[in-house]
Amino acid sequence: MSNLEPEAHGKTLWHGRFEGGPAAELMAFTESLSFDRRLWPDDIAGSRAHVRGLAHAGLITDAERDAVLAALDQVAHEMQSGAFAFAESDEDIHTAVERRVTELAGPAGAKLHTGRSRNDQSATDVRLWAKRELVVVAERIVALQQVLLNRAIEAKGVYLPGYTHMQRAQPVLLAHHLLAHGWALTRDLQRIKGTLERVDVSPLGAGALAGSSLPIDPQYTATQLGFAAVFDNSLDAVGSRDHIAEVLFDLTLVAINLSRIGEEWVLWTSEEFGFAKLDDGYATGSSMLPQKKNPDIAELARGKAGRIIGDLTGFLATMKGLPLSYNRDYQEDKEPLFDAMDQVRLGLGAIAGMIATATFVPERMQAAADSETGSSTDLAEWLVVQGVPFREAHAIVGALVREALAGTASLRELVANHPRLGAEPAALVGPGVSVTRRTSPGGAGPVPVAVQLQHFTETLAAWQTWLGAHL
Repeated sequence: MSNLEPEAHGKTLWHGRFEGGPAAELMAFTESLSFDRRLWPDDIAGSRAHVRGLAHAGLITDAERDAVLAALDQVAHEMQSGAFAFAESDEDIHTAVERRVTELAGPAGAKLHTGRSRNDQSATDVRLWAKRELVVVAERIVALQQVLLNRAIEAKGVYLPGYTHMQRAQPVLLAHHLLAHGWALTRDLQRIKGTLERVDVSPLGAGALAGSSLPIDPQYTATQLGFAAVFDNSLDAVGSRDHIAEVLFDLTLVAINLSRIGEEWVLWTSEEFGFAKLDDGYATGSSMLPQKKNPDIAELARGKAGRIIGDLTGFLATMKGLPLSYNRDYQEDKEPLFDAMDQVRLGLGAIAGMIATATFVPERMQAAADSETGSSTDLAEWLVVQGVPFREAHAIVGALVREALAGTASLRELVANHPRLGAEPAALVGPGVSVTRRTSPGGAGPVPVAVQLQHFTETLAAWQTWLGAHL
């Protein structure tokens, strides 16, 4: 037999239409069991709801329902324990579960797929999985935010340079810097919350694409599964994956936020910056260089962000040309979704541990922030208070900075001797002075940061309450 000819692989769910069995190459190329088997809890949950729905509609007897439910319980036990024996003919997790249920429940098991297609079954499984896993990601985001808050509280008056264009700009409190990442993560939570609302719609009952002539009740099964809503259009229910693209987008932005944190920690823990030291448990060494202590978590947070961006963009390319309704291309939603979810979940935990256990080096931070030129804006704003237009004040201070950098004298001396400045503004050019002058709401100084800490604490508590209702 040529290896291009059909081979027997056991009965498929669609064997009746075909005279021969599927070719080995077809099975190898189209199988999804190697990655969708992780959906088994969701497939069994969906099957439980469906079989109850069949009994509710009078399509099977209560005894048949109970036999199938018992078989599903047995399959769940076998899956959980690792005892489940997959067959060569199992194309995917749906086929595997239904085959085993039929083996256990006999004729009653053969009725499990009544009024159902793998199209609405698969769509239901993925929505159930995404609902659960998004909440886990949200939980880890909140845990990272708690670390950032804890470290911000511990930081008290520690300050460091704030940067624009990676050039030192103005001193900011360390607490302010840490909470900047905390607020960005809050927006990630807001996006996830919104996405959950759109994921929380049951497609079960849409069938292959057009519903069913049988008296099934999609609202009944949606309620059984804990979905907040049920589909309005069967074509849309099985022929759309925009909710998966949205999940991937949310995960991608989380990954990008982790990447930005990672980039800073690569810099902060370098000898050149020396702003922080990593705990041994959250750093690696070199196979050749004995002195090395490498920030691998921070670096991989950067690297994995690119991978997750690829998961999103690859899936968007898959979606862009698909007509209604279901197309097999949608099998390609799971691998990028699983990968992105796994990597973001791991990254959140690793970054949280890295920051929680690290040691800050305030003297290095503050020495870098105490450059005289860091007070330049304060000097210009002092002139503004005296009635000098800002552009003129900017030019006056800029000229003094140029002189100081040329070595004429220190900036403090130049300010003290300038006819429009003098001793009072010269006092602004001193270690730790500039950061105390950031007083506007949301700013980087002690007064607004104290307000911000309280606001962030309350915001985080609200998210923890939300999580408690969803875990």
